Amino acid sequence: MFLLDTCIWLEMLLSQERADEAERLLRRIEPRRGFMSQFTLYSLGITLFRFQRYEAFLRLIEDVCRSGFGLVKLEVEDLPIAVEAARAFRLGFDDAYQYVAAEKHGLVLVSLDAEFDCAPRGRRTPAQVLLALAAGGS
Repeated sequence: MFLLDTCIWLEMLLSQERADEAERLLRRIEPRRGFMSQFTLYSLGITLFRFQRYEAFLRLIEDVCRSGFGLVKLEVEDLPIAVEAARAFRLGFDDAYQYVAAEKHGLVLVSLDAEFDCAPRGRRTPAQVLLALAAGGS
C-alpha cells in the first residue's frame, strides 16, 4: 500500500517534467492500495487555487473519492513525532508530515524527493513502484 507524496500529484496536475511517469503510476496503482495525506490534499488546493484552477481541484476531489483512494492524516498528538523526524533527518514540515503519516499507517512512501533517502524508511520512486507492480510485487 502506497502513500503518494504531494509532488507526485503536482507533477501530473501541473504537467511538469515527469507528469507522464506520475500519471502512469496513478493509473497502475489499484485505488484501494493508494493513499493521499490530508496535508497533500490541502497543499494541492493551495497550489491549484493560486493558479485559479478551481475546476481541476474539484475534479481531483471527485476522482480521488470516486476511485477509492484513501485519505490519511496525522493527529495533533502525532506532530511531535513529525518534529523528531524533521530534526533527525533534516526534513521540512511537509516532508516530515508525509514521512510520519506513511510510518503511522504502514504505507510505502512514493516520492520524487530525494530528501527521504537519508531516513530509515526511505522512499520509492514512481519508476521503482511501476517496475515492482509490473513484476507482480508491491
